[in-house]
Amino acid sequence: MADAIRGSSAEISSETPPGAGRLVYVMGPSGAGKDSLIGYARQRLVGSPNLVFVHRYITRPADAGGENHVALSELEFESRLRQRCFGLHWSSHGHRYGIGAEIDLWLARGLHIVVNGSRAHLDEAARRYPTLLPLLITIKPEALRARLQRRGRETAAEIERRVARATEVACTHPRLVAISNDGDLAVAGEALVALLKDL
Repeated sequence: MADAIRGSSAEISSETPPGAGRLVYVMGPSGAGKDSLIGYARQRLVGSPNLVFVHRYITRPADAGGENHVALSELEFESRLRQRCFGLHWSSHGHRYGIGAEIDLWLARGLHIVVNGSRAHLDEAARRYPTLLPLLITIKPEALRARLQRRGRETAAEIERRVARATEVACTHPRLVAISNDGDLAVAGEALVALLKDL
């Protein structure tokens, strides 16, 4: 597990004011296994009294595969955006993504919130939530390529574009923690579980 995680969760958690909730912002390239890791941790930490795993609002059909999300049409998304229903929102790969503004209430109640975020939106998320913990899921290019090929959703050209983009978006933050998900899901999963327990 020590090889899977880079960064000190002990130092990070000590910066959170007593009684305050923390936003754990999980990000990484498509195919890195964010959904699988979040699902693993969610199952292992079921019933934790101060931890909430958030569903995203996405302009993508509910049966599209991948994460369990709340599907919205473009019009529904735009309407909720105008009504300030999102704490965070962004666009990527032809879809729009939102994190509900209810997380502000949960954070104020001292709950720690785990969200599936966007690398390109990290700066804005950190501005909006100054005590945010950015968690980057990393994967080697050859492992990512093999995983995308097994997934079977993209053409060979699309896979190569995703592999190239995996290293194009740089993530920098003073509290950035990285978890490698090149191998067995349980190794990276337990690293994530340990980090969340430390909160």
